[in-house]
Amino acid sequence: MTLPEAVVVLEQAALSYPSPEGEVPVLNGIDLQVRAGEILAVTGPSGSGKSSLIAIMGGLEQVTGGRAFVKGTDLGKAGEAERTRLRRDFIGVVFQAYHLVPAMTALENVALPLVLARAPDAHERAASMLEAMGLRHRKGHRPAALSGGEQQRVAIARAFVSRPRLILADEPTGNLDQKTGESIISAMFEMARASGTALVLVTHDASLAEACDRRIEIEAGRIRRDSGMLVAQKDRGALHAGLSARAN
Repeated sequence: MTLPEAVVVLEQAALSYPSPEGEVPVLNGIDLQVRAGEILAVTGPSGSGKSSLIAIMGGLEQVTGGRAFVKGTDLGKAGEAERTRLRRDFIGVVFQAYHLVPAMTALENVALPLVLARAPDAHERAASMLEAMGLRHRKGHRPAALSGGEQQRVAIARAFVSRPRLILADEPTGNLDQKTGESIISAMFEMARASGTALVLVTHDASLAEACDRRIEIEAGRIRRDSGMLVAQKDRGALHAGLSARAN
């Protein structure tokens, strides 16, 4: 059996920040691969380094030790322009805060990455993505006129619209009620499965982590547990169906 390609490869990746007292370590010797189509949960206590881990994967932070590769690009050696291009072409990011442009409509927010990439069909693709997220009737509304769940759906549509190979999601349902959050996660899982996109999801929700293909636990900047494949494909399908059922 041939394994899918590794979209992310971290080799003894470390991250620290300078302080008056010396270097403050955040991540220490992380070895990790994330493969195409894999849904990976990143769990651990607050301050353990979860957000820093996906910041490294997204090229938002540069490793201070070891190496980090995304789609074969060595992020430690890449300049800012190359990391920006990589995020534009291969990586989508979803945060707990929606980070939508207030003056733009839902359609314009989703189309923005394609417009910046000068895609000729930017608005057509954005409209299709909003329809897939159940927001066709809201495409002309600005963020202030949308509910929290709708705003996060717009943010997810924007993350997926460029057909990235990697989606990084940092507590994407943290500001939402349980029912809305489950609906959002179900939509993200469906889109990742349909496109074969790797999804790395930071979460404190144990049931959500169990619905992922794999779960790693981070403590004090190190991976303390890597579950491998948590459940068989048929069981995973049942878990996903459960999320969808609770969301409806």
